[in-house]
Amino acid sequence: DTKHLGQKELADRWRVSEASLERWRSEGIGPKFLKLCGRVLYRQVDIEAFEESCLSTSTKPSTQN
Repeated sequence: DTKHLGQKELADRWRVSEASLERWRSEGIGPKFLKLCGRVLYRQVDIEAFEESCLSTSTKPSTQN
C-alpha cells in the first residue's frame, strides 16, 4: 500500500514553508512528486529516499580530487 503526503504534510514534516516546496519543485530540487488533477502529492518512499540521500556525517566540505 503506497502512502502519500500532500504539500502541507511534507512542509510540516520538514518544518519548511509550502512556498519553499513549490520553489524547490520548479528548480528540480527535492523528492520526486506526482501532480494529479492539479494536486501535488509525494510518495512516502520517495520522501524517505530523498532524506537518505541528504544524510551526512560531517559539516566539513568534501575534498574530492
